[in-house]
Amino acid sequence: MRIMAAMEVKQPFEEMRIRLARTRAVTVLTGSGISADSGVPTFRGADGLWNTFRAEDLATPEAFARDPHLVWEWYNWRRELIATKRPNAAHDALVALERRLESQTGRFRLITQNVDGLHRAAGSRRVTEIHGNIWRVRCTGCGDIADNHEIPIQILPECTRCHAVLRPHIVWFGEALAEEDLRETYEALESCEVFLVIGTSGMVYLAASFAAVAKAAGAYVVELNLETTPSTHVVDCSFQGRAKDLVPALLG
Repeated sequence: MRIMAAMEVKQPFEEMRIRLARTRAVTVLTGSGISADSGVPTFRGADGLWNTFRAEDLATPEAFARDPHLVWEWYNWRRELIATKRPNAAHDALVALERRLESQTGRFRLITQNVDGLHRAAGSRRVTEIHGNIWRVRCTGCGDIADNHEIPIQILPECTRCHAVLRPHIVWFGEALAEEDLRETYEALESCEVFLVIGTSGMVYLAASFAAVAKAAGAYVVELNLETTPSTHVVDCSFQGRAKDLVPALLG
């Protein structure tokens, strides 16, 4: 395993660029680090009302059952913040990689832990949002899922079909990931030649295991992050730096 600062050690970084230019099957996992470069906060401690709440106390089915109005107020606040942010150079570079591989009949899958929708806003199409999307709502009655970009969103929003209360289409603490998302994810992990892990701490279950799964299936695993993570000992190559700098440099 090699760990290095990408901007300081030129030759290994160039070797990785060449490897990526030649590969025809790439799977990518992104976390909060790529969104942070667009100015998206982590929402764990903010000014005003929300500094008295932890995300873990609001993003749960129990919290929504107890006080759906409060939970929706928090999500509306998050939506208003995210609406001011735009995709950055790292998002754009991943879109370009997807299009290149498609033009070469290659395979690409982007798995993201982020719920901000910035990958789709940038133009990514083969995206699996394993934790959901803040711009989608799900009916607590009939289960219907729909896009919703209202700002501010009506509190409490109702389903147009059955009039039950809508909830954010987010995987909350204590909830399982969607079976279809898991199927897409493991298919991509087990069939890629290169697995890129970008801007994630490697500490959140289930995503923390993805690097090991891809490596066991024969993929070359590359980590791009501000600092080393628990996954660093698993990967083949690790570069430290900001996603908005490293990703375009590696894929350009």
